[in-house]
Amino acid sequence: MMNKRSSGERGYADHGWLKSFHSFSFAGYYDPAHMGFGNLRVINEDRIAAGRGFGTHGHRDMEIISYVLSGELAHQDNIGNIKGIPPGDVQRMSAGTGVQHSEFNHAEGQTTHFLQIWIEPNVTGIPPSYEQKTFPESEKRGTLRLVASPDGAMDSVTVHADARLYAGLFDGNETAEMALNPQRKTYVHLVRGELQVNGQPLSAGDAFKLEAESRLQLSHGQAAEVLVFDLAN
Repeated sequence: MMNKRSSGERGYADHGWLKSFHSFSFAGYYDPAHMGFGNLRVINEDRIAAGRGFGTHGHRDMEIISYVLSGELAHQDNIGNIKGIPPGDVQRMSAGTGVQHSEFNHAEGQTTHFLQIWIEPNVTGIPPSYEQKTFPESEKRGTLRLVASPDGAMDSVTVHADARLYAGLFDGNETAEMALNPQRKTYVHLVRGELQVNGQPLSAGDAFKLEAESRLQLSHGQAAEVLVFDLAN
């Protein structure tokens, strides 16, 4: 079973310095039909104006992934991390017992475009932690590159959750297939471009929710960048 979540159906907030699309209920956007999918709780597509950002704020007991598309995101937290997150990097922050952090766009005249992803953990009350790794375009070209997993497989970042996240770039004749466990959920989010998922088209910002499916096939990409989530049921 495949259900499409069109880009235009997402929640939207325009705060001037921040423009954000919400795939699931978040902040002022509430839709009881879209509270998450499996243990995937948040996908926010954010654009932060130059010189602006999120001031210091707190999280606890959540796995938070930042996936930067353009520009650069500056991260600072109270556990000693001061990092810049460029495109191609994946940052994982395990909030655990509590963490305070800020995120800013310090690039003059350049908007930072990134995805903020929250996944519910399978263990709570752990010490907060941070991890960041670079995944070159060559490793994602025409394939699904594992970028986050519970066991850090394939040098992915380690999430304290029953979830795996793959990223891929597809154009022209490039295709990929993945066997799926029909007892789990799969969420396919097209970040940009055009792509067919099991023969069905997606445009930038669209997503498919897959349940009780045993195969995933990606094809007919046009400058496509896609994220695939393997999720607990």
